[in-house]
Amino acid sequence: MTTDEDRVAAGWDRLNSLLVHIGRPDPRDERFRSTGTQVNTPVTRGSTVLFPDLDTMRKVGTERYGHTAIYGAMGTPVQHDLERLIAAIEKGRDTQIVSSGLAACTTALLTWTKAGDHCLIPDSCYGPTRRFADSMLRRFNVETTYYDPLIRETDLRALMRPNTQVIFAESPGSHTFEIQDIPMLARVAHANGARLLLDNTWGFGIFAPFDHGVDVSIQALTKYPGGHSDTVLGAITVASESEWHRLRDAAIQLGQLAGPDDCWLALRGLRTMGVRLARQARTALKIAKWLTSRSEVARVLHPALPDDPGHKLWKRDFSGAGPLFSVVLQPSCTRKAMETMIDSFTRFGIGASWGGFESLVLPTTGGIVRSLPGGLSESPAFRLSIGLDDPADLIADLEHGLSRL
Repeated sequence: MTTDEDRVAAGWDRLNSLLVHIGRPDPRDERFRSTGTQVNTPVTRGSTVLFPDLDTMRKVGTERYGHTAIYGAMGTPVQHDLERLIAAIEKGRDTQIVSSGLAACTTALLTWTKAGDHCLIPDSCYGPTRRFADSMLRRFNVETTYYDPLIRETDLRALMRPNTQVIFAESPGSHTFEIQDIPMLARVAHANGARLLLDNTWGFGIFAPFDHGVDVSIQALTKYPGGHSDTVLGAITVASESEWHRLRDAAIQLGQLAGPDDCWLALRGLRTMGVRLARQARTALKIAKWLTSRSEVARVLHPALPDDPGHKLWKRDFSGAGPLFSVVLQPSCTRKAMETMIDSFTRFGIGASWGGFESLVLPTTGGIVRSLPGGLSESPAFRLSIGLDDPADLIADLEHGLSRL
């Protein structure tokens, strides 16, 4: 019988063979027949690429959509190996590595919008994505409408305009963890000639975007793939050749790439991502269930919990769960009391990232912008990223902190 803990880890477990083998040097390659090769892709640093003659240089220069380079700004071998692995995980056509998760969001939006266009973005989106839409996209004359992440299909259709080119999604939503109906969003987008772009950072590895109608999948590789809180990277993956050509052109023109050392760290982190995240997902669910029993807690926002509003969609579309979720305290708790509790934790670091080996806590009350009513609880809330700690140690730390309330 499959338990809840098994289900949240299942997708991660199924990734392991792929993570071990894809994006590595092939010892059968002719270049290595006499010398052998390393297990891991070597780090290749450099800007200038030398050619034996002009004809070779011209030939490489025309291969705009491949993984060759006439100059270092078009990528390095270790970047291209990372791109192959990300595309395999996402089941996509190809991937472009960029400098950060935010750069992945902004590069994708710049690639698939132009002056005079309109895009739809969920009200629960990552804060810096909203800031980009409200500032730079607006200066480029691209208008944004924020929609309820739990919007019904009829209401979404009513928001579509003749110039709507992009529906952006983020599932689950930052901080508030709404699970979006991605197949429905894709259906509406495609019926109106628009594309569906998805920030798939939480679901990377456990949500297959292109199986559900997504056109462009975005990942912050800083999180799960990096896994050690020591690199900043992003990725954009597409499913078709035409979209790949458009993305690759835009990335080169925008100068988007990543350093070889960061790419190498992400490749190394990916080799163990499956086993890390399976453990972290199980621990996160165990802690989330424990928190629901506490009188100080009003709600736990974790889609794998049976009473979560997004549970049915999560169960339908995802093969596992991530280690990130939020906690809403009772209305009687003050923000100051919550902050005192957070300051008392010894096992949780206070930090804004997530997905690494360490456990983190971040207060979310007062720091989230919303355009629509009803998206935020009036009670104090905080977000937890569960690392590789012993669950008993984390529960003891939380219990000590909650008792201070």
